[in-house]
Amino acid sequence: MTREVPQSVLFCCDHNAVRSPMAEGLMKKLYGQQCYVQSVGVKNDMEIDGFAVSVCKEVGVELDRHQSRSFDEMEQWGDDLSSYDLIIALSPASQRRALELTRFFHLDVDYWPILDPTGLGETRDAKLVQYRAARDQIVQRLTDAFGPPESEN
Repeated sequence: MTREVPQSVLFCCDHNAVRSPMAEGLMKKLYGQQCYVQSVGVKNDMEIDGFAVSVCKEVGVELDRHQSRSFDEMEQWGDDLSSYDLIIALSPASQRRALELTRFFHLDVDYWPILDPTGLGETRDAKLVQYRAARDQIVQRLTDAFGPPESEN
């Protein structure tokens, strides 16, 4: 079921190093002028993943300057969760954290079970296949949720 593109979306996952930055970059590419988009992790203990950067670059999305951040850092920097129209959790841990942090807000928290490609595949090519699958899964969820991007309308 498609709905209108929200004015602001926050994507979250475990480390803000693979799935949520990919979702942030893809959402900006597809719906960028319509929506303010950020991403965050339950923890910030990893840099942006090189495979995520590579597979997003294949579709014209630049992630190499992404700065990972956690929910706690986001709050410390004054970015208020209640200012988002929608939070999309891409992992069970991030869904729990988002629900815990927003329990006093009237805010939608959606859960999209996106494949975690880290640790899958033995060779570089096999790993890239898994990361592309996660990327493509995110694109599919975005277009299912919000319809085709404006440029395709």
